[in-house]
Amino acid sequence: MKFKRFTLAIRNLMICAVFFCGVGSPLVVPAHGAEIVDRIVAVVNDDIITLFELNRSIKPYEDKIYALGYPEEKERKMLFKVREGVLNQLIDKKIEDQQIKRSNIKISEEQIDQTIERIKGQNLFTDEDLRHALAKDGVTMEAYRENIKEEILRTRLVNLEVKSKIVITEEDIAAYYEKHIDTYGGKQKYHLRNILITIPTFADESKKLEIRGKLDEILNELNAGESFETMARDYSESSTAPEGGDLGLFELDSLSPQLQKTIKEMKPGEITPVLETDQGYQIFFLQEILKTSGKSLKDVSPEIQRILYEENADKKYQEWIEGLRKQSVIKIIQ
Repeated sequence: MKFKRFTLAIRNLMICAVFFCGVGSPLVVPAHGAEIVDRIVAVVNDDIITLFELNRSIKPYEDKIYALGYPEEKERKMLFKVREGVLNQLIDKKIEDQQIKRSNIKISEEQIDQTIERIKGQNLFTDEDLRHALAKDGVTMEAYRENIKEEILRTRLVNLEVKSKIVITEEDIAAYYEKHIDTYGGKQKYHLRNILITIPTFADESKKLEIRGKLDEILNELNAGESFETMARDYSESSTAPEGGDLGLFELDSLSPQLQKTIKEMKPGEITPVLETDQGYQIFFLQEILKTSGKSLKDVSPEIQRILYEENADKKYQEWIEGLRKQSVIKIIQ
């Protein structure tokens, strides 16, 4: 829950501390060496962000960083970066909250209840389960309801100011389809068979030459017209030997770089030279090349529209929040 449960008098006091008491002045002026209990770290138009609020938002990230046990200097840099990022998030939230008030967006307690019930249903939680889960994180139901309220209000604001203004045309969808034709168009698949003879782990060069010579003899017989399936059954040490070395269908990019380079230059019915691979010496037979049917523009239009909408939503949101930042008076107090 945001740190907004101040009385009007305390809020005025904090604003006074910034504008009249000097930058970075504490909310509570320490007397006789007492510790500063809080101070203002940023002013966003007429609202403030306190050190308490910032520290509370940073704490979950701090705990994770501390748990990783980084060297002190790296830990310090990471904490500084997190602090900067979280402070910017809090500034954006203040700006959004102010925009919510200007737009007069409101929700009822009933709508909050409905959202909580939906969350419980999705997680198969009873009311007791939810309260127990919140208690483990040190969150009260009242604070949780306030968080839900804020999220709903911000969602409605973004829907109103950003998402409702996004238009995806048929031309946009067609252009995306053409740009990503490798994803939506038909793909080639290669039907392969192999003959494999493995190389013993501690084989010396003479043993490797002996195995290579055996594969060369097999290759000569294949080139002379011998059946690849028959030779695979008779000589291959692969688990697919009983099926004539049938490996099945593969897309080119799923093969090793070495095999990709060889296969893509071949035609159906052709045989590779003897290849030294991680498994041993191998010969491959390209039985056929199949072209799988692609997805039509009509079939994938809803999917592309969703992708473009999400991409545009992220971009437009950033443009929108940056525009509001430029219109705002923001003072960060170190």
